[in-house]
Amino acid sequence: MACDVLGEGQTPRLIVISAGNADHARLQYPDSNLTDGIQDPGQSWNALTVGAYTEKITLDGIGAESLQPVAHAGSLSPFSTTSLTWQGKRGYKPPLKPDVVFEGGNAGKDLHGAYTLPSLSLLTTHHDPTQRLLTTTEATSPATALCARMAAQIMVNYPNLWPETVRALIVHSAEWTDQMKRDFLEGNNKGDYAKLIRTVGFGVPDQDRALWSLSNSLTLIVQETLQPFEKRPSKEPSTKDMHLHSLPWPKEALEALRETPVEMRVTLSYFIEPNPTGVVARGVKGRYVYESHGLRFEVKRPDESESDFRRRINQRAREEEEGSLPENGNDSKWQLGPVNRHIGSLHSDTWSGIAADLASRGTLAVYPTRGWWKTALKLGRFHQKARYALVVSIRAPKVSVDLYNLVQQRIAVPASIYV
Repeated sequence: MACDVLGEGQTPRLIVISAGNADHARLQYPDSNLTDGIQDPGQSWNALTVGAYTEKITLDGIGAESLQPVAHAGSLSPFSTTSLTWQGKRGYKPPLKPDVVFEGGNAGKDLHGAYTLPSLSLLTTHHDPTQRLLTTTEATSPATALCARMAAQIMVNYPNLWPETVRALIVHSAEWTDQMKRDFLEGNNKGDYAKLIRTVGFGVPDQDRALWSLSNSLTLIVQETLQPFEKRPSKEPSTKDMHLHSLPWPKEALEALRETPVEMRVTLSYFIEPNPTGVVARGVKGRYVYESHGLRFEVKRPDESESDFRRRINQRAREEEEGSLPENGNDSKWQLGPVNRHIGSLHSDTWSGIAADLASRGTLAVYPTRGWWKTALKLGRFHQKARYALVVSIRAPKVSVDLYNLVQQRIAVPASIYV
């Protein structure tokens, strides 16, 4: 008999959670922040976990002339925690957290200590308006409020978007500041970028980027449902659906740009059900499977046929199921790569290359991988369906070609259907 696991997935909603604040003396910034872990429940896979950064460096007020700001403008706030110390076990990999960072204020320091100051804090309403109307606040709580505000504004502008899509758009719009990369990006390897995300998330979201597509930044948004697994009579459950999305990029325009540098960013967002049994799932070589299902994305390479692309996806899905996924793939132009990006239930990665190369990458696949829906047979969840949101954008910042209008012209022409 199918089991109703706490009603999970029946009324999806987006939960925005604070990463929590650093406990140690802020004179040890940023070392203390790198060792102070994100606090429960900030590790939640489905939640949007918010850390803090700061642009506030102007000190004002009595005694401020003897102080210096703790953090540089555009860097991690002294109050914010990270997930650099999180450790996986029994095949479990903790998600990349925080997801994003918003303004959380700064602190001032001298030789004796570090202090919160009104000039380095955020303005807010006082809890008792009969005493005073306004006060100041700082750390990851106001950062979380700013993120919730952005999510609400996206929902108001686009009421038909799913919670998974709102989460994807916020993360997809985020970028690292130059100061973040100077402070926390140790090198240019994929693992270095994973550490950067565990420090400052995917960066600072931008509401305009989340809501609107500019002429030189073209965005595709997909909301879809697939069935990850199926069980046929007298057989073990197996993977079922794979979706292939044709990207409506203007191939001819990209080919004409030839060696021009371009970027393609892909963000895949979905919600999972946590394992209700807390035990190792059958058939996965002693590994604990936390997620009900996993979804992955891959993009066709220029030298691949569609049949070769399908074979590569099937091979990669088998390798991950067996725990033998190679650390390095053949596509080095992805910032994170599949090993680092496919952690948790929110995957975002950026491909950088030349326009002519991108023109031949016109197909993207979303496919399922391991999960307890497939292996915990007694719970009867192997026929469940799963929603996902996919956001894909390309940017050619150094050219004046209007990519948006080229695509708009293409999709405005109705396709012929032959029966």
